[in-house]
Amino acid sequence: MNSGHDVVVIGGTGVDTTAYVPSLPLPYADTYAVPPVVDRIGNTGSGVALGCHALGLRVRLVDLIGDDPQGRFIRAHFEARGVEAGWALAPQGTRRSILLVGPDGRRTSLFDPRAVAGERLPRELYLDAVRAARHVHVSITDFSRHVYPDLGPGSVSTDLHDWDGENDHHRDFAYSSDLVFLSATALGPRRDEVMRDILARGRARAVVCTEGAEGCHVLDENGLRGFPAAPLPGPVVDSNGAGDAFVSGVLYGLLSGRSLDDSIPLGAHAGAHACTSEGTHENPIGEPDLLDRAG
Repeated sequence: MNSGHDVVVIGGTGVDTTAYVPSLPLPYADTYAVPPVVDRIGNTGSGVALGCHALGLRVRLVDLIGDDPQGRFIRAHFEARGVEAGWALAPQGTRRSILLVGPDGRRTSLFDPRAVAGERLPRELYLDAVRAARHVHVSITDFSRHVYPDLGPGSVSTDLHDWDGENDHHRDFAYSSDLVFLSATALGPRRDEVMRDILARGRARAVVCTEGAEGCHVLDENGLRGFPAAPLPGPVVDSNGAGDAFVSGVLYGLLSGRSLDDSIPLGAHAGAHACTSEGTHENPIGEPDLLDRAG
């Protein structure tokens, strides 16, 4: 194992089975003829790890996956791209998602977490790596919450995705990370309230709430402020993975010595790029393109 990674990602790999459907929501019918249904690398930890790797950061990912075709698919994908990874067996099998993607790129995800009560990530997979890493990103897989006591005072982020501000599953992650990402999807008028709660009750130094085409909001010691979305470099094809790409771009900016305010636009351009590519994490933006688009 190499030491001194820029980013160690804890948990969050899986396989996405994507079907491109004529509309969302999909009206009931017995059968729809659709374009070829494909299996691709998926889930949030994959996106952050592959996105950071494409931007030139030294990455290690650790996770539990099954001894099944999906697990072998994930191993091969990371090996082919030269991303360092550590795996332990999930006897219940590899996490999977069914993604329905409409003509406008919007998606509905049917997620099979394969969660098992009491499951743990073996410490030998991550302990040395997180102690030497510049940054740790913790996916919200249930077993990942148990690594927090081993992380120490270093830089830690998480993405709560579409947390509603109430679900207990997310609370350990929300209050134990110093950089918290989440989506406004399920928050409605409570967006600012939930962001302030995370900042007040936990370890967070900053909370970033994304709102798709509306951009994002950032809350830290300097107050609450908004940032616009980046212009799309092409037509929207598939919005899957845009949030993970955004996180990767922001982490790249911060680990390159930029301020949070200067890193947010990098995340926005990475997320915009993801929307123009089929699949969840097939074509993450590289460093030269990101810097060129961000000006």
